[in-house]
Amino acid sequence: MYSFSRKRCLLSLPCFRIFSPTKQQNSLSTSSLPEPYSISDNNSSSPPKTHLLSSSKPTVFDRTRTLNHGKPNDVILSNQTITGYIRSGDLDSALALFNNMTVKTTVTWNSILAGYSKGRGKMKEARELFDKMPQPDTISYNTMLACYVHNSDMETARAFFDGIPNKDTASWNTMISGFAHNGQMEKAHDLFLIMPNKNAITWNAIISGYIACGDMDSAMKFFELAPVKSVVAWTAMITGYMKFGRIELAERSFQEMSKENVVTWNAMISGYIENSRAEDSVKLFKAMLEFGIKPNSATLSSVLLGCSELSALQLGKQVHQLVCKSPLSSDTTAGTSLVSMYCKCGDLEDALKLFVQIPRKDVITWNAMISGYAQHGAGEKALSLFEEMKKAGIKPDWITFVEVLLACNHAGLVDLGVKYFHFMVSDYGIETKPEHYTCMVDLLGRAGKLDDAVDLIKRMPFTPHASIFGTLLGACRIHKNIEIAEFAAKNLLDLDPTSATAYVQLANVYAAQNQWDQVARIRQSMKSSRVVKTPGYSWLEVKSAVHKFRSSDRVHLELASIHRKLNELEEKMKLAGYVPDLEFELHDVGKEQKEQLLLWHSEKLAIAYGLIKLPLTTPIRVFKNLRVCGDCHLAIKYISAIEKREIIVRDNIRFHHFKDGLCSCGDYW
Repeated sequence: MYSFSRKRCLLSLPCFRIFSPTKQQNSLSTSSLPEPYSISDNNSSSPPKTHLLSSSKPTVFDRTRTLNHGKPNDVILSNQTITGYIRSGDLDSALALFNNMTVKTTVTWNSILAGYSKGRGKMKEARELFDKMPQPDTISYNTMLACYVHNSDMETARAFFDGIPNKDTASWNTMISGFAHNGQMEKAHDLFLIMPNKNAITWNAIISGYIACGDMDSAMKFFELAPVKSVVAWTAMITGYMKFGRIELAERSFQEMSKENVVTWNAMISGYIENSRAEDSVKLFKAMLEFGIKPNSATLSSVLLGCSELSALQLGKQVHQLVCKSPLSSDTTAGTSLVSMYCKCGDLEDALKLFVQIPRKDVITWNAMISGYAQHGAGEKALSLFEEMKKAGIKPDWITFVEVLLACNHAGLVDLGVKYFHFMVSDYGIETKPEHYTCMVDLLGRAGKLDDAVDLIKRMPFTPHASIFGTLLGACRIHKNIEIAEFAAKNLLDLDPTSATAYVQLANVYAAQNQWDQVARIRQSMKSSRVVKTPGYSWLEVKSAVHKFRSSDRVHLELASIHRKLNELEEKMKLAGYVPDLEFELHDVGKEQKEQLLLWHSEKLAIAYGLIKLPLTTPIRVFKNLRVCGDCHLAIKYISAIEKREIIVRDNIRFHHFKDGLCSCGDYW
């Protein structure tokens, strides 16, 4: 149990330093993480693992001859063996032993019934077994009821429930939980009201059900009425508050809890991630370790996602060290999260090393590495890994094909992308989703096939969403197609009238054609509609501190030295042949002022700071929340050659690896 006064200070712990373009510098150190006593890979409520007998020991049929001769001890031992098989998921061995038993108790029958009830699709077999039971007890009825619920057959479940001769609290809870899980809250509520004796599980079920249905007001009402508020109920409320963006209420609930477990901390950490508060998630994770709470795989997956969002590679490496020292070192989920973190933080080499070392790779693991290659522009490697995945017997899912199409997109492999798009449906029977069409529109649009992209949108089997038209609009800017840009912007604004993307991208297309009167009109429309453009900013990590810059930044403490470095670079770049591309400065001002504004773009400021602070052998990794502009892309190629440095830039679309005056994207992005 942790005191309220200690928990109240969690969010202010100095764990990770961020230098943002504000004068106040609240810092959060990523220097060493406290090491918990151990890291759990399961919640404390998980059932114990049961190991199957090795082949060197007697078989199931041998055991039946020696275990069951009708003696009480033999029956008990047989029941225990069956329970072990059921827990390990070996229903066939359990049935073999069951069928060879000469004497069976109700416990024996219940164990097999539980085996049928654990998964879906065994409802018929479960009912046939139940009907053969000589003396079913309340546990038998509850287990059969659970089988109907697990298979979402709520109508039959209710009829069966009504026929249970002696309903206990578990019977009622199973039925209420079933209705809640299937979104039938009115029926769950009606049953809740007439239930004679409610316990904490009952209240948890009704509260969680309302949260799952999005009715937080009802959830809050029942939470307040609950006579005893369990950890499960508190955690459900925190999860609900985070789900609907009510962060302050989640924080208040977390602070008010007198006791919490790892699941509660996970709800807070993952909730911060979902609400784009990665800094707070990392801060809370550090506090969690200081409190001695043992993180599990879900915790580490969330905090690694936070590291990815912050591009905090050094902190991610420290989390990796924690994983290596814990039982999670061979855990597939933890390994996959680490692969994803390294990819998103720009370290593709370490991502691949770790991927190769993961002993049991599932489809999510393969997807993470394919995605990494795709985001870094290594299209051919991504597609080669996809083929390797199929040879390994792993069946690709719809996400796999999103990553494959992205790989084709970033590598400019248009025909191959179209082939995979059709191959996904014809060979794997995977239903196309909006994400696949977004990739295809981007693929065609970047290649200049804007008419084909529009035709594909019109032939979509569902209503296009906003990102489809946003993607088309971005392609129109590249190819300066005003007509289709206006079509895309109109449709985008019809779907999302507050979309800054529609206004900004359309203004960019007009500006590229020097139609400044149209640019002014668009900006006036933005102003009258109260649409605010997302400010562009870039950041990089230096000595475990993240430094953030905005274009024309005025507040960073070392801005003077950064400007001096940029001025030196500009002079050297121009001598090498660099000519600023004024098309990417969209203010209607003079040439000199445009060049100055371009020089102070956020990614150039961040790179200059990296050149000043980072050792020569260390790659400069810069991250940006918006697409890198064409002039910055050109300038960074010159800088990489002049300074003889490797520069890695991740924008909101992909990674660019600059070295010796070249970029990994081949100027196709």
